[in-house]
Amino acid sequence: MSQNLSVQVCIMGAGPVGGTLACRLAGAGVSVAVIDNAALPPMEHPAFDGRAYAIAAGARALLDDSGMWDVLDVPPHPIQEIRVSDGRVGRAPSRLHLHFDHREATNEARPFGWMVEARSLRKALNARFPNQPGLHLFAPAKASVTRSEDGAVVRLDDGTMIQCRLVVAAEGRNSPLRQQAGIQVTRIPYHQTGIVCAIAHERPHNDTALEHFLPAGPFAALPMGPSADAEPGGAPNISAIVWTERSRDVPPIMALDDARFTREIGRRLGNHLGAIRAVGRRWSYPLSAMIVHRYVDTRMALVGDAAHGVHPIAGQGLNLGFRDAIALADLVIEAAGSGTDVGSEALLARYQRMRQPDNLLMFGMTDQLDRLFSTDRRLVRLARDLGIEGVNRFGPLKRVFMRQAMGLPAFG
Repeated sequence: MSQNLSVQVCIMGAGPVGGTLACRLAGAGVSVAVIDNAALPPMEHPAFDGRAYAIAAGARALLDDSGMWDVLDVPPHPIQEIRVSDGRVGRAPSRLHLHFDHREATNEARPFGWMVEARSLRKALNARFPNQPGLHLFAPAKASVTRSEDGAVVRLDDGTMIQCRLVVAAEGRNSPLRQQAGIQVTRIPYHQTGIVCAIAHERPHNDTALEHFLPAGPFAALPMGPSADAEPGGAPNISAIVWTERSRDVPPIMALDDARFTREIGRRLGNHLGAIRAVGRRWSYPLSAMIVHRYVDTRMALVGDAAHGVHPIAGQGLNLGFRDAIALADLVIEAAGSGTDVGSEALLARYQRMRQPDNLLMFGMTDQLDRLFSTDRRLVRLARDLGIEGVNRFGPLKRVFMRQAMGLPAFG
């Protein structure tokens, strides 16, 4: 039924960033409406599908503060060490490598991050939405947005009208709100595709993530916790795979049967985990980078994939979105608590100053890393192997890299 509603913030998009931001704001007493074009995925009895998020230490605060971390039904699994290597498919990696140990990064010796199953986070969001006072969910719903200096009005296709002070665009890379505002975007195509899946393996991963650079792109194996349903009878040793290939080579790989697909993973992974088996489903995503020229417009802020997209080479895409949400939530909660306008021009300008430099840095860094490592030229390979070993041996620089991977300030 149609209704008239007045809230402080309206968030367009109920994905991980938009949904978690909504729960964070509502938990702090800020009234919120969440609107999504699609129905929320029914996750009451989800099957293991192999998808997982690497949540960096610096981004975990949002899941804690939104009440999400403690209701994840599949326990997050820590990443304690990271090994970075260089090589070629079917050959042993270079002996020059980079090894990160979480105990060297911070005085608290916290993990680099945690692996969180995508289905577990979706279930937590679905369960939290209806139980959060001050949070109004509309999904599926089509919406039109009118913004002015005085506020914003969101009209839904069922006749509902929502008045608010701030609209948050969290609808992904093709954000209609961003396009409506005429915000310019810079895009970089990579002609690469990411293959995402999971493997069960014979030997334990010891909470160690592998980032192995190959000529076609990086290949990552990320440590997950034991699974009760990845395969019949459960699996004690599970890793998520994020495998980058040239786009033209991906269709035949995705068409392989399980045995040959597993062999291709093994050729890139090596044998340190013993016998492996592909489990769950396979997914593929075209890769590109994107950055917006500004993060705000009248009564509007962009977060997550609506504002930026980076190469997965450093596993930072979702974490950047969570850091957007942390910054915006802090500003909005502060303004609401003091009785000032949560969508003011001054607040939005502060948000852009807080987030644009960090995201631009990661945009440039991941782009250059992919260009440096996705090549098989001999002199370039030699230079990067020496660079990897140099970072490994130089403690202060190594610590900066580790803290960057954790989503923490470089010095601290």
